[in-house]
Amino acid sequence: MELKLSYSGSFPMKCLLKTILISVVVGVATARASSLDNLDTIGVTLLRATTTNLNGAGVRVGQAEGDDAGTPPGVNTWEVRPNSIGQPTNLFTWIKGSSPYLLPPGTANTYTNSLGLESGHAEFVADNFYGITNGVATNVAHVDNYEANTFIEYYVGFSGVAHAIPERVVNQSFTFGVYDTNVDQTFDNYAAQNNVLFISGAGFDGQPVYSPATCYNGIGVGSTAFNSPPGPTSDGRSKPDIIASEAAETSYTAPQVAGAAAILLQAGTRGDGGSDTNSATDIRTVKALLLNGAVKPSNWTNSPSQPLHFRYGAGMLNIFNSYKQLSGGKRTNFVFATVFTNAAHPPIVVTNSISTLSAWNFTNITSGATNDGVNHYFFNVTNSSSSAAFTAAITLVWNRQQNQSAINNLNLFLYNCANSNLVICSTSLVDNVEHIFITQVPSGRYDLQVWKAGGGGIISASETYALAWNFSSETLSATKSGTNLNLTWPAYPAGFAVAAAANLTSPNWQTNNLPVPVLTNGQNLISVPMTNAVQFFRLQTPNF
Repeated sequence: MELKLSYSGSFPMKCLLKTILISVVVGVATARASSLDNLDTIGVTLLRATTTNLNGAGVRVGQAEGDDAGTPPGVNTWEVRPNSIGQPTNLFTWIKGSSPYLLPPGTANTYTNSLGLESGHAEFVADNFYGITNGVATNVAHVDNYEANTFIEYYVGFSGVAHAIPERVVNQSFTFGVYDTNVDQTFDNYAAQNNVLFISGAGFDGQPVYSPATCYNGIGVGSTAFNSPPGPTSDGRSKPDIIASEAAETSYTAPQVAGAAAILLQAGTRGDGGSDTNSATDIRTVKALLLNGAVKPSNWTNSPSQPLHFRYGAGMLNIFNSYKQLSGGKRTNFVFATVFTNAAHPPIVVTNSISTLSAWNFTNITSGATNDGVNHYFFNVTNSSSSAAFTAAITLVWNRQQNQSAINNLNLFLYNCANSNLVICSTSLVDNVEHIFITQVPSGRYDLQVWKAGGGGIISASETYALAWNFSSETLSATKSGTNLNLTWPAYPAGFAVAAAANLTSPNWQTNNLPVPVLTNGQNLISVPMTNAVQFFRLQTPNF
């Protein structure tokens, strides 16, 4: 359940935090009991099994919280009690100011303190974010626990002046209860100026996605629940951006994504994505990697004009996939070209190619009054099996620039170089995310294009963007071992499970009663008894 900000008057306004959280202690306990399964679903368990000390170390994070439901005015129940999530008191700073939020707020480094009281909601958010047992990023360097009004008014700048914070990622498990373009503009300005990634819960059950989850430069997080807030926004943008593994409440999926962002910041800072650590840790790169690593539910769809699913966004968070793409390193495009505005831009003849089929880039692109700009990325998509088909996932992210109400128009195009045919594109006119996902891509040579519109309506001649990509061939292999059949498939990309059926046309492929995979040398393995009955196996993604 989300914490809701209600307000009245013209912008900038004074926000009064009102909590409508109705979860009870029993509900929280039940959800916490399932959190270890959630870590499996979002790739944390696999990441920990295959890497060393990726746990948010060295990353300072923020958590903005409001009062728990039913709290009388002025009681201030918004604080995380450290030992409730297995963390020491010295990990925290608690921060709260007073209206009109023009003076520096008070801070405390002890618990209990005079600034506020314990919050069950805040602790459940913290548990999924950086809690020792159930958290995604269990070893963050420090946590700044903000009272939400203080954070919004004094730091983000709703009171008129913004103030810098030491964190690069902030979790916001609250909404304003409306979609407000002024709210989003304020958050986008702050993110663009300070390189801070705001991770926000999408909203309340069955209601639209609300601000600040609708801001351009942050990440709005939904859930697997059937009534998780759906997009698009009223101006047609794709929100939420991603979902995570919590049955119902986006208050508790958002911190999983925030924890994953902290892990990518740690990994990028220590050089896991290459020597250009500034590019690897830019919020655009982190966002692109998180979205591109997401696992698509079996009923996921999008379109060229609507890059993300209206409820799932890019899909289910999988930090293992995102990290693998980060570790592919920064790879640059080979060619920049210009074409006349709105002219065709087919593949061009270039012999070089990017050898890494899973990686990222962070660069800029330019266009002018009479020309569009095109950055070309060339790939030889192949492996040892010449007939293998590939799945392509590609995500492009750029910011709404500071103090701009609109965005530059960037698009994605994937061309087959052999015949110059357009394979797929993402051409939203309103989103600052473009996303391509396609299966059954034949082996061959491809030209991936990042295109920037020119003409009289551009926001700026140059735009900086992040691009993440993965071309992969999901193969299931079978070998006989005594009376058993050993089934193996690659650990990366993660998110697939073996399903069985009695015939190929069966509508009921089942994953039940199959063994839990064992990870060995980068391969998943299950062993099933061979019987006289005919049985078929395949890899499939989940359906939420």
